[in-house]
Amino acid sequence: MTLNYLSEYAEDVLLALALAKKEAEHLSYTQRTLFAQPIDLDWVESLPDQPAQAEKIDAYVARFGRLQDHIGEKLIPRFARLMGENPKSLLDALAFAEKMEWIDNAEEFIGARKLRMLVHEYVEETELFLQSLQTADAATNLLLDVVIRISKQAEKLKLR
Repeated sequence: MTLNYLSEYAEDVLLALALAKKEAEHLSYTQRTLFAQPIDLDWVESLPDQPAQAEKIDAYVARFGRLQDHIGEKLIPRFARLMGENPKSLLDALAFAEKMEWIDNAEEFIGARKLRMLVHEYVEETELFLQSLQTADAATNLLLDVVIRISKQAEKLKLR
């Protein structure tokens, strides 16, 4: 008999994965609707007069942060334990995720954490905010891809 995973961790992984999928769906929706319009410096500078757009950005930033936290603090470490690993830190978990090819580059994942300041920067530093927002769009795709890759791993293991 070949042991593919430690079954006592399967339920925790499935719960974390279900939440990640839900968060990813919400973040994806907000990303699509926010970036459906052209976002440039004029758009950013008009935000103080556009409360609906400012609220959408707040939702985007919150969802981005929640998904990133969940992936790094719950999903990857739980899946690592399922596979017989016991990461002691976020760096350990990301190194394992990179080894498993759930992420392409741990440094990119860590770099995306700096984007959390988005919501605080746009009022005073519009150019920095615009650049951060554009970077966050690409980083969102990275997060969504992690959820897809881990979902495929769960399917391959036939987790129940």
